[in-house]
Order: sequence, then structure tokens, then C-alpha cells
Amino acid sequence: MLMPHINLIYSASGLGVGILVGLTGVGGGSLMTPLLVLIFGVHPATAVGTDLLYAAVTKATGTLVHGLKGSIDWRVTGLLASGSVPAAAVTLLLLHRYGAQSHAATSLIQHVLGAALLITSIALIFRPRLAKLAARKPTSTSPARTALLTALTGAVLGALVSLTSVGAGAIGVTVLLLLYPALATSRIVGSDIAHAVPLTLVAGMGHWLLGSVDIVMLVSLLIGSVPGIALGSHFSARAPEALLRNLLAVVLVLVGARLVWV
Repeated sequence: MLMPHINLIYSASGLGVGILVGLTGVGGGSLMTPLLVLIFGVHPATAVGTDLLYAAVTKATGTLVHGLKGSIDWRVTGLLASGSVPAAAVTLLLLHRYGAQSHAATSLIQHVLGAALLITSIALIFRPRLAKLAARKPTSTSPARTALLTALTGAVLGALVSLTSVGAGAIGVTVLLLLYPALATSRIVGSDIAHAVPLTLVAGMGHWLLGSVDIVMLVSLLIGSVPGIALGSHFSARAPEALLRNLLAVVLVLVGARLVWV
């Protein structure tokens, strides 16, 4: 009964974003949410809420793959979630109190989204250099302090993702590279993806309860993005990853600036 209402334009957009996510590993929220807001004119809260549930489905698939490969550090994932899930719940309660569709909330979401995109672009550009620097200079931070900083990182990501659907990917991985220089990059990426599942699910369900999720849009996006991610991942080894990452960073700077100084 749902198929006649599928929006093929959203599906095509999901396909394009999915391919880019598969090729570069950039989180879909960094691309999908601003696309929905700026190109399709979707209300920021609805764009964020819909994208969060969209991310929960796609991240669950990624978690399954990484889990089967053994490239997830569940302790790191748990520490992140211990901060992010409560922070997401508090952020959603505040959105409920002040109205997710209100003018003030709309302005806040739009400006924080723009700022998150600017930070993400910086993380994309400098992440390889930061990873090399961290590998050369192993941290002397105690395990207890590292665990606390990981939970605090999760709390920041929980609030940021609940407001914008952006941050759990590029920003989260960059911070983890600095906190865990001895951990293989594949395990950091896998742990970050696994952490994004409970975070985006809790935040997405919260937005659904607030009425800021468009189910038809969600299904339309998934129809395009799931095969797109598979296709992009298949060709990722042959793609000029550094060039694509830098081009995406430039696009995110332009889009982020547009949202911040709208």
C-alpha cells in the first residue's frame, strides 16, 4: 500500500548520497540533512528526525558487517553510548518543552547544523594528519581519564546528533583517533558505527514521538540509499578517496556557511 506514495526524487537522492557514503565513509547526515533542508525545503526538525531513523537502519547494516569482521571495540562503543544516549534524551526533552517546530527551535537547529557541517569539513581535511600525529606520539593519559573523555565525547555527540543528525561519523572518528592512537583505524571506525546505532535509534524515535519524522520520505530515501551504499562500497578501493574527501569538505564548508549565515 505504501509503494504508490514513494517519492522517486527522494529515492534518487538517497542513491546519490548512498554512493558517496560508500565511497568516502562520510556520514549520510552530513549530506542528506542539508540536502533535504536547502534543496527540498523540508522543515529542519523533520529533516533531522527522518534522517536519524534513516541513519539507524544504514548504521545497523554497517555494524553487522564490522561485527562479523571483528572490527568493533565494544568497550569503546559502550563508553560512547553511556554519554550519548542520556544526552540525546535530555536534548529531546528540551525540544519537546520548547517545541521542535517552533521558530526558535528551527533557527537553533539550522544554525547548529551549519556549525556541525563546518566542524565536519575540518575533521575530514585534517583527520589523516591527526591520525599520523597521534600514532607518532602515543597518549600518556590514564585509562580512567581516557574512559571519562570518551563518555564526554559521547555526550557532546548525543546532543549534536539529536539536534542536527550530524557528528557521529567524521567528528566522532577524529576524536577517537586522538583518544585511542594504539587502536587500529578499522576498529575505531567500526566502534563509531556501532555506537551510532543506539544513538540514532533513540534520537530518531524521540523525533518520531515529537512528530518530526516523515515515514514516506524515510522509506523513499532507504530504497535508493541501501543499494547506493553497497555500490559505493564496492568501488571504494578504486576511487580517489583523498580527492573526494577534500571536495566533500569544500561542499560542506559552503553549505555550512549558508546555514549559519542564512
